[in-house]
Amino acid sequence: MKKILLVFLATTCLLSCKKSSEEKTPELSINYKKIELENGLDVVFHVDKSDPVVAVELMVHVGSAREVEGRTGFAHLFEHLLFLESENLGKGGLDKMSAKIGGSGANGSTSRDRTNYLQTIPKDGLEKMIWAEADKLGYFINTVTAPVLAKEKQVVKNEKRQSIDNRPYGHNQYVIGKNLYPKDHPYNWQVIGSLEDLQNATLQDVKDFYKKWYVPNNATLVLSGDIDIAQATEWVHKYFDEIPKGKEEIPALTKRPGIVKETKFLYYEDNFARVPQLTMVWPTVEQYNPDSYALDVLSQYLTDGKSAPLNQVLVDDLKLTSRTGMYSRNSELAGEIQISIRAFNNVKLDDVKAGVEKGLAKFETEGISEKDLNRIKAGQETNFYASLSSVLGKGTNLASYNTYLGNPGFVTEDIKRTLSVTTEDVMRVYNKYIKNKNYIATSFVPKSSAELAVTNSQLADVVEEKIVTGAEENFDAKIAATYEKTPSSFDRSVEPNYGETPSLAVPKVYESSLKNGLKIFGIENDEVPLVRFNITIDGGQLLESMDKLGVANLTADLLNKGTKNKSVKELEEAIQELGASIYVYSDVENITLSGTTLAKNYDKTLALAQEILLEPRFDENEFYLLKKATIANLRQQEASPNSVASNAYNELIYGKENIRSKNILGTTTSVETISLEDLKNYYNKYISPSVAKMLIVGDISKEKVIASLETLNTNWKAKEVTIPTYITPETPTKPTVYFYDIPNAKQSVIQFGTPALAATDKDFYAASVMNYILGGGGFASRLTQELREGKGYTYGIGSRFSGTKAKGAFTISSSVRTNVTLESALLVKQILEEYPTTFSDKDLETTKSFLIKSNARAFETSRAKLNMLSNISDYGWSADYVKEQENTVNNMTKEQITALANKYVNPNKMIWLVVGDAKTQLERMKELGYGEPILLNKTQRIKN
Repeated sequence: MKKILLVFLATTCLLSCKKSSEEKTPELSINYKKIELENGLDVVFHVDKSDPVVAVELMVHVGSAREVEGRTGFAHLFEHLLFLESENLGKGGLDKMSAKIGGSGANGSTSRDRTNYLQTIPKDGLEKMIWAEADKLGYFINTVTAPVLAKEKQVVKNEKRQSIDNRPYGHNQYVIGKNLYPKDHPYNWQVIGSLEDLQNATLQDVKDFYKKWYVPNNATLVLSGDIDIAQATEWVHKYFDEIPKGKEEIPALTKRPGIVKETKFLYYEDNFARVPQLTMVWPTVEQYNPDSYALDVLSQYLTDGKSAPLNQVLVDDLKLTSRTGMYSRNSELAGEIQISIRAFNNVKLDDVKAGVEKGLAKFETEGISEKDLNRIKAGQETNFYASLSSVLGKGTNLASYNTYLGNPGFVTEDIKRTLSVTTEDVMRVYNKYIKNKNYIATSFVPKSSAELAVTNSQLADVVEEKIVTGAEENFDAKIAATYEKTPSSFDRSVEPNYGETPSLAVPKVYESSLKNGLKIFGIENDEVPLVRFNITIDGGQLLESMDKLGVANLTADLLNKGTKNKSVKELEEAIQELGASIYVYSDVENITLSGTTLAKNYDKTLALAQEILLEPRFDENEFYLLKKATIANLRQQEASPNSVASNAYNELIYGKENIRSKNILGTTTSVETISLEDLKNYYNKYISPSVAKMLIVGDISKEKVIASLETLNTNWKAKEVTIPTYITPETPTKPTVYFYDIPNAKQSVIQFGTPALAATDKDFYAASVMNYILGGGGFASRLTQELREGKGYTYGIGSRFSGTKAKGAFTISSSVRTNVTLESALLVKQILEEYPTTFSDKDLETTKSFLIKSNARAFETSRAKLNMLSNISDYGWSADYVKEQENTVNNMTKEQITALANKYVNPNKMIWLVVGDAKTQLERMKELGYGEPILLNKTQRIKN
């Protein structure tokens, strides 16, 4: 592997507890070349040949801030539309292209200030992607018809329901924006806009928006990865040169902070909240403002970790919450800093507010020490390298710097400003923006719990959507647009050829083991000076007893809370001073210690990981706080449709006597009964190297890894551990519909599926190949094409096989608009029934093309390499299992697809679960044809 070309203009140990005045701050840069076309398009190239992939990103300098009141949500709506079709790409647009060339999936996002379109592709598809991006920018708008616009409005509405309306505390940022910024400020409204504005959008509105903003002189194209700059430049000129420059000048918007003339308290009774939440917000500065860097440090210092002043007061002293959060949000025109605290059940937010004030007063008195500042900076250094570990990460950085500053190389100045923050700076910005300054406070409380809100709070104005069956307009998005094609100097309908096919480079894996039984799997990779490792111990929830559900989760959580010789605060500071992260967590089958560190600090980081693993503190007070936090989390899950669906579905799939059906957190009853002694017993019996493995990826040799584990080999004694086997039930013999009532839900969460296969089953990968066109292939799948693209019922839908060493489930999951719950289920049923007989030669070609070509990017990131090691170590797969999977794909036939579909995705042998509003949807589900729906709960309905 070749190292990413990061230029160190000065090298030194970034941080130490004491720095001499002679030491220089390291200056870092990403190599790049920038050109500007005559039409104003900025193009940035970055070469990184470590993997045969290229990240392609088009960033357009338009977000919600460029909209006007009454026409909000257009930038985000446009992000959706641009994927659908263009004159020469045809129907399916970038999504279809991505599937064919093995891309990571055409993706995009919209912020207040920009919209970006991005994905990583195998390098042989680069000319195709440049052709496609040019088609979207210059040859798109004629393909947008009234039916297409109507359908995409429904998709965006579903996104809003899923991410805001049907989620606890989802309306909080809306309330903040309306009160922090004046009505005529472009940050007054949310990026997703209002449903009313979206519904009122006309086809002419959309065309006008496109012609004004989607022009070359308002965009940046970044090509980052295994490229030849000369060849890429030639292609860019060929496809982009004749796209005309925008007719209107695009002036820069004026920086304009939020205004809070007097402190304002607002409250809202949230249909999905089960515990109260307080948010306090102060206006600050725009991004890249010199003060924004000190505000980042301030927000991290006040709420991150045991030594954080707000945690010391609210968590440790007052015990009102399990954690506090604060973040500095700096956008192009303005910024804000928010403190957000989700309190325990029935806690009055007046008490939380008083605790915040006490914590801030503590900071005013004590300030931030040089040691604390340096540990925060150390973490920022690690995060910086992590952001450069993929070509997509580097590409996004280059695009952002160019869009906002006109300088792709601003990374050098950016990191310099970050590392130049002083303790005086941190106190100065606190005094300037927070101390004795007016702010907005929101109290989001459960229904009928207004008494928990901060005193003198006024009811916030939130628009709740009324969903009525049959109220949505009808449309047929498949109707082809008729138009005269945009003239071009050459035939743009001819798709470019592939380049030279990249060879599949499978990382070299080494294996070893220690005498105590610990197995070691590693990959040496020197692209960035980082090391990531997981120490995974088999067992997890499987080793719990039914009357002590949640023990594994609490044990893992408590291992993070100090060691025999270090308090929680001392441990956190020791980790942070290294710029490292170490975290222990549990899942159904394992407890895992995960670590990330700069390569230069690996030995010290590993020593701390060993201390966590072998010398737990088992602090009584921390145990008490973790129990309270877990119970609060469980209470919140009771009103979260997605959590309810996951828990109910697992119980239906595995059965109540199978521990795999249980929530990893346990239940409120079981957690209440768990003692500290239970955790010690679990630790002493089951945390053993005999059932453990270490997976490690990064800038470190096998020899150094083995040598570094000598202490662990000596001190971690093996014990015999027997992991129980739970048998997954067989496939149902008939379909059954189940319904879980969430009153007033704006969407129905659907999970349809059946027990299926273990990852080690001979059919598992073949079945996953079969599932690609059904629901595993994103926008290439029938479920997405029909329910989202065809009908606008959902924001997203997919299907997957989820087996591990044990047999798992085949599951179709989505969140659909409440008033089309039945229609969605009927359409899924039809797709499943027709799939075995309608899978075509074209479907097989698309499946093979994607699954083979996508392997070029299969191992680009350290996370992907760790996942590879996990597959090898968990399932006994060979180091080149990807090549074996390629053989499976290449040899797949339509007949095999049909047989696999009939065997594993039969709708007449499935569980059909709906989580939604029973009052309006339960009775309708009879029409699915699978008998009387079974109601899983009885809920007291609360009037809005």
